[in-house]
Parts: sequence; C-alpha cells; structure tokens
Amino acid sequence: MTEKFTAGIIGSAFGVNGFVKVRSLSGEIEHLLDLQSVIVNKDGEERTLQIEEIKAARATHASPPSLLVHFAGINSPEAAKALTGAQLIVSREQAVPLNEGEFYIEDLKGTPVITADESAGENGGIIGQISDIIEGGGGELVEILLLNGEKRLVPFRKEFFPDISPEKDKIILRNLWILE
Repeated sequence: MTEKFTAGIIGSAFGVNGFVKVRSLSGEIEHLLDLQSVIVNKDGEERTLQIEEIKAARATHASPPSLLVHFAGINSPEAAKALTGAQLIVSREQAVPLNEGEFYIEDLKGTPVITADESAGENGGIIGQISDIIEGGGGELVEILLLNGEKRLVPFRKEFFPDISPEKDKIILRNLWILE
C-alpha cells in the first residue's frame, strides 16, 4: 500500500517574499491547509521543507483550487521560481480523505485483473494487472498489463469494472471484448 502521494504541483512564484502557488491534484485544498512540512520532489531529488505560511489562493471559475505556500528559507521570487514544477508529496494521513467507495489510484496499481468467472482459464481467471490510470479525453482509462506483456486501455466505467475494491486485491473486468 502506498504511503506517500503527490498532492500538488508547485507553480510559479507569487509576490516578492518567496511564496509559490501550488495546484492541488485532487481538486481539494482543505486537507492541506494544516500542513507544517512536506516533501518536495524536483527532478527526482526529494527534500523536506518546513511550511511557514499556507493559505488558499483566490479561486476563479477558470482555475482549480490552489494554495499559496511560503517555505522556510525560500525568501525571494528567484528562490521560489527554482521550485516551479516540483511535486508536493504528503503522507497517506495528509492526503485527501476518502469517502465510502473511493480509493487512491496508487492503491490500484499492481492489482490483479480477473475475468468475471474466476475459475476460467489456466491462470484462475487472471488476465493481467493494472499498471496505471490515465486521463483520457472522455474520462479516465485503466491501463492493463496483460499476461502476454501487451498493454490495453479500458474506460474506467462501471460497465467494465463493476466492483472496485483494492482491499480485495483483485478487480473484475466484464465485457472482455473491450481488450480486442
């Protein structure tokens, strides 16, 4: 089970005191307003930064919810600009709380995908595993790594995946024609 999540992406510097704008990847910011420190990943290098101040940025109808964050030791626009594009990483406890029937995408990765009939086939119905969830033009797509090494994309919809329960350590795929 994944213990760290990318909660946001650091955008541009904001103002002259070293603030940065952070775009929340979940679309929610309330759970992030109490953060005191975070891991920042820039170009594969992680470091922990203490937060001196954090507040909600003024939202507009055209922009998703975001934060203004001032990290300790980042006191100029130039220093803040060096963080542009970095990932803001939080622990599972600091990530957006889940409601009934929700799950973290990271928890789905590596989960076996089985046919609706578990007894089918020589592999006990296992046809592959989830390798990723991808944003597509019409919604999210599940990338399945098949047992033969090929990858297939399937729309992430109830008609194909009737029961998503990562804690069961399997995901059922209906309508196998979608893999053709």
